[in-house]
Amino acid sequence: MDQPKTIQSLVQQILQTALALDTQFTPSSPLLGALPEFDSASIMTILTMLEDHYGFQFDDDELSAEIFATFGSLCQFVQNKHHATC
Repeated sequence: MDQPKTIQSLVQQILQTALALDTQFTPSSPLLGALPEFDSASIMTILTMLEDHYGFQFDDDELSAEIFATFGSLCQFVQNKHHATC
């Protein structure tokens, strides 16, 4: 099972790939509304990459803007989703 640090590393790598950025994100790094590259198309790419890696599906009703507010909130959401499907 992936530990939180591994989840953070994976989310970091996915964000860097999807956004074509070499940014090192911290838990408080803002995403939605703070990065011009972080738009609806990149969100779909990020979600697809996470689904492909972990083998789970995100339901529309569980997604909200708050999840994408910061790097930390996105990692927490992925961690919770991962643990819920194990």
